[in-house]
Amino acid sequence: MIRIRRIGRLPWLVVNSTVALPLGCVAAMAWANLAPEPYYRFSHAVDFVVNNIGLALFLGVMTKQVVEETLRGGVLHSWRSALLPIVAAIGGILVPIPIYFWFLDYVAEPMLVSAWAVTSAIDVGLCFLIGRVVFGRHPAVPVLVLISMVANAIGLAIIAAMDPPSTPYWVVGFVVVAICAGLAIWLRRRRVRSFWPYLLGPGVLCWAGLYLAGVHPALALVPVVPFMPHARRDPGLLEESPASDHTTLSRFEHAFGRSIQPVLFLFGLVNAGVPLHGIEPGMWALPVATLIGRPIGVFAGAIVAARIGLRPTVRIGLRELVVIGIIASTGLTMALFFTSAVMATGSLQLQMRVGALLTSIGAPLGVAMAWALGVGRFHHRRRTVQAEATL
Repeated sequence: MIRIRRIGRLPWLVVNSTVALPLGCVAAMAWANLAPEPYYRFSHAVDFVVNNIGLALFLGVMTKQVVEETLRGGVLHSWRSALLPIVAAIGGILVPIPIYFWFLDYVAEPMLVSAWAVTSAIDVGLCFLIGRVVFGRHPAVPVLVLISMVANAIGLAIIAAMDPPSTPYWVVGFVVVAICAGLAIWLRRRRVRSFWPYLLGPGVLCWAGLYLAGVHPALALVPVVPFMPHARRDPGLLEESPASDHTTLSRFEHAFGRSIQPVLFLFGLVNAGVPLHGIEPGMWALPVATLIGRPIGVFAGAIVAARIGLRPTVRIGLRELVVIGIIASTGLTMALFFTSAVMATGSLQLQMRVGALLTSIGAPLGVAMAWALGVGRFHHRRRTVQAEATL
């Protein structure tokens, strides 16, 4: 069993996420059901800032964590190590889709078929939190984070492809994104140490380029952050950079990392407000598809990747893969976010939004499976059981 005193040792981002995201979701649920009109006025007023700017900063900070794991000494240092969670993410996207279609056919709810892209959503913040609670500093955590970010990026691309802008805007948008990446590289070669030129230059332009291309601009900092000057080695597995580290990437984290708490609270508050009435069986399509399909897809994708030689620098066993897949089935706020992007307000969207809330079952299921398999922080339990079995 996890000791309470260990919670104090978790990194600041996990502690903030522990408080902020669930609290925002609970507040949204209560407000939407007790006073729906004021809630929807509020969520509509702040939706753009939270979902387009605040989420971009959050994904930028999470990208920083992944980038550090690709440095020397990091879990994802080699390209073979980095590609394994990418292939696993693709498997975790593909398998839930046919399950989603099958369930809708089973309950005779064909109107929800158009929302199939929501099955790719994974709640990055909550998965990071549960991953750290289960695995501690185990290399499985950055693998889980990268799977989550890749799945969401692919999902946003799918949503953009479902309703693409006209060809000139699409082409111009991606040209702008490519120019932004080149501009970030140029700033790095010019030894620009402040992170502000990266954010206000390539960051803002990339936001506009993604918007023109029809891709959600919350991904704006993902192509920029990797090119910020950083330390030569990984400072530690998913650890906050020390105050003595004055590299651009660390300064970016120190400046915006602490703001993640209110961003996650507002993200939960804006997206999790679901009135619990008039629910139809179609609400179960999303949780059934992800809770069954995601673990199978992630596990199969990782096995295929390992078979072709894509392996992490530190071994991740089959039990860890099972737990990673279950935790990654948690869509929650990102699934709510995707639902709002693909469906108009109404009874069908309500079913999908309730389904998105139900995917949060993946979090306690992941912890329970980790306990049953003796994975991560529960590894001592497995050793104890084995010792007792030999007596």
